[in-house]
Amino acid sequence: MNIFSSEFIKSNTDVRSCPETALPEYAFIGRSNVGKSSLINMLTQKNGLALTSGKPGKTLLINHFLINKEWFLVDLPGYGFAQTGLAARERLRKMIDSYILLRKPLINLFVLIDSRLEPQSIDLQFIEWLGVQEIPFSIVFTKTDKLSVTQFLNNRKKYEETLFQTWETLPLIFETSSKTGKGRVEILNYIEELNDQYGKN
Repeated sequence: MNIFSSEFIKSNTDVRSCPETALPEYAFIGRSNVGKSSLINMLTQKNGLALTSGKPGKTLLINHFLINKEWFLVDLPGYGFAQTGLAARERLRKMIDSYILLRKPLINLFVLIDSRLEPQSIDLQFIEWLGVQEIPFSIVFTKTDKLSVTQFLNNRKKYEETLFQTWETLPLIFETSSKTGKGRVEILNYIEELNDQYGKN
């Protein structure tokens, strides 16, 4: 898939205020500071489309971007951000959960995981919740340029072994780097495949 256009459409805090559309949506989510905004900018090849920051918790809204006037890319807030108060964290959790559970155009959720880290309980719990809720999702390892091939493969293997303790089969897994562009073609081609299937339904 080639990206011809990408434009910001809307930000909001309520799934009921999301754009009314029949177009398919693909949402990106991950633990705070996992590199989500950088990945979105890399995929669209439009620096600044999604705001990046070294400070966790930058994204606090549901952000819709229209791609090629054919599908929506949705930038969701990161989960596990603990710098705000308990009430604010609970509002954020409810906002994320309601979008994932209620948003009908959502075709696939891309769950971003920092490839530099061994399995984190917060990621595993979120993935387990998606399974219970039967939400279609893929796993995206980020920042693969920041560690050696051997280190990454070891970390990926640990994640797979941990997930296989409760999963019979694993979702599709992508390996990415916002710096080198690794994984861009694979993710966009997958979205294109899902768009084709969506159009036939």
